[in-house]
Amino acid sequence: MNVLKKSLLAITVATSLVAATAVVAQPASSEKHAAYATELRQSIFKLLGSNMGPLGAMAKGKVPVDASVVEKNAIRINQLSLMIADYTRTDTTKFDVKTEALAKIWQENDHFNKDINKLTLASANLITAAKSNDESAIKKAIGGVGKTCGGCHNDFKKD
Repeated sequence: MNVLKKSLLAITVATSLVAATAVVAQPASSEKHAAYATELRQSIFKLLGSNMGPLGAMAKGKVPVDASVVEKNAIRINQLSLMIADYTRTDTTKFDVKTEALAKIWQENDHFNKDINKLTLASANLITAAKSNDESAIKKAIGGVGKTCGGCHNDFKKD
């Protein structure tokens, strides 16, 4: 199977999985519930950040591009992207929890889910680029993932 067919297959699977994981927000039932939901939600984003850091350094030329690290981190990012909807379904806005998440996450759920889908697709593209071992394609695909992260931060995270 050539790279293009593999890419199309990965994108199709990723899109199907994201559509299946979209969930409707449910309000937290207590301060304790809101705090725990916030902790879990933040854990997903910390893991995303820890996997993006080395990729950003590679894209900026601060460290050499290592296709095996790129592939491993891209797979992790892809898997984590499939968990975001589940771990953001609890609306914590009615409670005083320490968070940088904006209420728009729960108010504009369709928009938020579309952004999650963009991350899933971009990370699937990065997996394919990593497998090609083409440094230019890898850097471009890292940029694509970074763009989806930044777009979501702009819309759904406090400055």
